[in-house]
Amino acid sequence: MKNKIALVSSLFLVVLIAALPLLGCGPARPSTEGKELKVGFMSPSSGVAAEKGAPMGHGNLDAVEYINTELGGVNGYKIKAMWYDSAYDTAKIIPITKKFMDDGALLFVAASSKEMTDAMETANRASFPGIATFTAPNIYRPPEHIYGQMPDYGDAWAAFASYYMKNIWKGPGKPRMAMHLLNNPTGAGAGNAARALADKLGIEIIATAEHTATTTSEIESLTRIKSLNPDVIFISSTPAPTAVIIRNARDLGLFPKIPIACAHASFTKALIDIAGASVVEGIYGVFPTVMWDENVPGLAKAAEYAKKNNPKDYGNADYLTSWAASLIVAEILRLAVQNSGYEVLSKGNIDSWKAVETNGIQKLKDFKVNGLHGPVTYTPGDNRLNKSMRLYTVKDGKIVPVTDWIEAPLIKYEEFSWWKK
Repeated sequence: MKNKIALVSSLFLVVLIAALPLLGCGPARPSTEGKELKVGFMSPSSGVAAEKGAPMGHGNLDAVEYINTELGGVNGYKIKAMWYDSAYDTAKIIPITKKFMDDGALLFVAASSKEMTDAMETANRASFPGIATFTAPNIYRPPEHIYGQMPDYGDAWAAFASYYMKNIWKGPGKPRMAMHLLNNPTGAGAGNAARALADKLGIEIIATAEHTATTTSEIESLTRIKSLNPDVIFISSTPAPTAVIIRNARDLGLFPKIPIACAHASFTKALIDIAGASVVEGIYGVFPTVMWDENVPGLAKAAEYAKKNNPKDYGNADYLTSWAASLIVAEILRLAVQNSGYEVLSKGNIDSWKAVETNGIQKLKDFKVNGLHGPVTYTPGDNRLNKSMRLYTVKDGKIVPVTDWIEAPLIKYEEFSWWKK
């Protein structure tokens, strides 16, 4: 009898010991081995906006490398970056967007408002969510399935115009502002804000000149502007054409006699490198991220990867915008996996896209992006995910802050009778 009891006790102990690792652990966690979360990225890394697009593409991919190798991916699932060079070319952008959808991407990121303007009809029709890093109001007013990582070019104009009226303008009456705008959504975004808000702010828009991304001289347009006696010039463009405009404005004696300000598409290290530090000294600009010499948690890793993989990008804030974009994508995917489960996302179809949008993007709340820019929150009716920017200036060849973070109020362009006509 004692032998039987001893045998039963021994068997019980064996079973108990074998089960110990599972006790208190609940259901076994599904394996993430070999499972991916596909994301589409496009940037104009060649072509007329390459000085901006190349560092942005690098920032996206370097951050994905960091997320996968050092953070273990998203809840254990690696991000598969499906990256393409759009060359800033509509003929490439639309097929790239369709390829993202066909190849099972859960969402896509476009570096520029021009790319997203070309992609948005295809994406919105399919309910395929997209995020533009640099944005213009036309891509999400009214809101559909396209989101803006940061404030748009209209917000940039409004931020500078408000600062100018409070801190720079000293004359009687209304200041006379001339606009010099790239002939695509980068320029139109700022122009639309001026159209909507200039009267309210007490600013007279006396001229709106347009230029191309390949311009080599704007002497003629600036001579016309000079004849109208402007008090201030606002440029919304990319770095290379902005450098031409500022250089020509100096040649004509417009600057530094009157202030010039730039929206954020051009206000990066690339502008200083192309134009020369002495040419852009004293220029104002709006930008939605910190600069590289600030003390915020996220800069150390961005700097490490930039120096390791793309050393020419170190110091360029365009790299930071896209590094931050990939961090936001990872947070969206984390929320979507948490709220919908990997099996839903693994399909890479319209059900997956809906899950990413409703249980990922629209669940974003106060995500800090490691301090690289303002907090990211989805607000119903407002598809701008970050709403903060700062005013900077060029001083001794460096971009330095003038203001603290400025919250950009929502402008409902669709309520104006002229919108999209």
